[in-house]
Amino acid sequence: MKPTAARIKEAARRYLKIVEWSDEDGCYVGSAPPMIGQCCHGATEAETLARLQTIVEEWVALLLAEGKPLPPSVAGKEFSGKFVVRISKDLHRKAALKAMARGESLNQFVAATLEKA
Repeated sequence: MKPTAARIKEAARRYLKIVEWSDEDGCYVGSAPPMIGQCCHGATEAETLARLQTIVEEWVALLLAEGKPLPPSVAGKEFSGKFVVRISKDLHRKAALKAMARGESLNQFVAATLEKA
């Protein structure tokens, strides 16, 4: 069954749309995780956002038409502040030593590093 335009737009609104400048590409790029990664670009934020909105609506329409579930959106999702990261023993050691050298716990070091990213 073909989804209606209203249903497609309603579902597409639920997804976070990110437009950011890319020094590497010299333009704005758009993505809508977890629906789609970087998928469009433009000279302005508005142009890129418009393209991104169209792409998200196309993906939603395709998934609905095929009867596939839509990925969960992050809108309204609460995050606990905790997550587990699996890294090599060498990287774990390196990060722990850097944290110690800075007088920080490994958790403080990783949080500060992520904050800068």
